[in-house]
Amino acid sequence: MPNYLRFSNPQSTVYFTIVSYRRRKNFIHKEFRQALRVATSYVRNVTPFNIDAWVLLPDHMHCIFTFPENSNCDFSDMWGQIKRMVTKQCAAVFRSADIEASRRRRHESAIWQRRFWEHHIRSEKEYRHYMNYVYWNPVKHGLVENVKDWPYSTFHRDVKRELYPPDWGANGYHGDSPIATGE
Repeated sequence: MPNYLRFSNPQSTVYFTIVSYRRRKNFIHKEFRQALRVATSYVRNVTPFNIDAWVLLPDHMHCIFTFPENSNCDFSDMWGQIKRMVTKQCAAVFRSADIEASRRRRHESAIWQRRFWEHHIRSEKEYRHYMNYVYWNPVKHGLVENVKDWPYSTFHRDVKRELYPPDWGANGYHGDSPIATGE
């Protein structure tokens, strides 16, 4: 099994993409969402982090987390814990007979793709870009016509916080436009 080297930087902001096994549309099921909420809450108590943005799509999710100074978070372990907890809670719901032998040997589920993708955000401009990308993603994939219409997103929380206007993205993707400045 490969030993991936992952960059670790205390007090970092990191963008993640996590994909479902074989791109199955499991991620917006009520049972999955509840299990993910419980698992994330548990892991945040052990390894504190701020959820800057999160969007669940049917077969993948994007999120941006900010880790406190000196946290030295092991992202692989963090996501491993979340994935294990969700899998235990959802095993009966997302059972699959067509799982590969290698996955069965490793006791892996039919919920998650094995790995995740991460990117350390290094500037305010990059942060704005990734925040906007997370929130625009349901429109990009044709799931809704307006960002505000997708229910599985922290966009609604950020509208309440006045970080985004309620109609943000209604006239197309705003790219790297400033968040909550009205520009």
